[in-house]
Amino acid sequence: MSSPKKMLGLVGNPLSHSFSKNYFTDKFTTLNISEQWQYKNFELKNLIEITDVIARHDNLVGFNVTIPYKEKIIDFLDELDELAQETKAVNTVKITRNKNGEVIKLKGYNTDVTGFKNSIKPFLEPQHQKALILGTGGASKAVQSVLKSFNIPFWLVTQKEISTENQLNYNQLTKEIISACALLINTTPVGMFPNIDEFPPIPYEGITNQHLVIDLIYNPEKTEFLKKAEQNGAQLLNGYSMLQQQAEAAWQIWNGK
Repeated sequence: MSSPKKMLGLVGNPLSHSFSKNYFTDKFTTLNISEQWQYKNFELKNLIEITDVIARHDNLVGFNVTIPYKEKIIDFLDELDELAQETKAVNTVKITRNKNGEVIKLKGYNTDVTGFKNSIKPFLEPQHQKALILGTGGASKAVQSVLKSFNIPFWLVTQKEISTENQLNYNQLTKEIISACALLINTTPVGMFPNIDEFPPIPYEGITNQHLVIDLIYNPEKTEFLKKAEQNGAQLLNGYSMLQQQAEAAWQIWNGK
């Protein structure tokens, strides 16, 4: 009798058009390991449900975490790796079990940092001296970590009440501020499928052909945010390469090879 497939998963809400399930399903087919591995979506209305998911699936060896749980998942974990500690955000969890399938440890990792760093590095130019990061959530924290490693100062743009010196509200943004920050990164879900007509409320006229404009969204491939930046000659990068890179880093953690 063959042993049950090892299971991986994605935890978040909504997950109707998630990247990870298709990516890993295709990967398992390519590697000819579909008989040993499977990947499943866990769309949870409340993160407390993750306890039941782990208990019911004793073949679950790890899972990815996406919006809106990258920060909240930390409360359910036993240990964090260095990058997860630094960013206070987790997108990958490894489950260690004993021979009876009982959970020994849940450890959180942040492979978003690796993914974003590897995807942005080839595109950085000398003019990218200052950055604006739209959003302050879990994905934003990974971006902040990478920019710090490159010694690129940044300001965070938020709709919430300003809580630190390097934060701005959207209504404070001017054409001059946009022009002065040649690196512009959207880490929010604004413009993501199915709400593809939406875009962050910024003064797009401040964008120039010196700008590198990045949207962590990959569906649609070119968001309204990127289209508006393109009209002003900016170089564009969407979130697909980052997702590929972070997925491969997660696979190394789970598979241990």
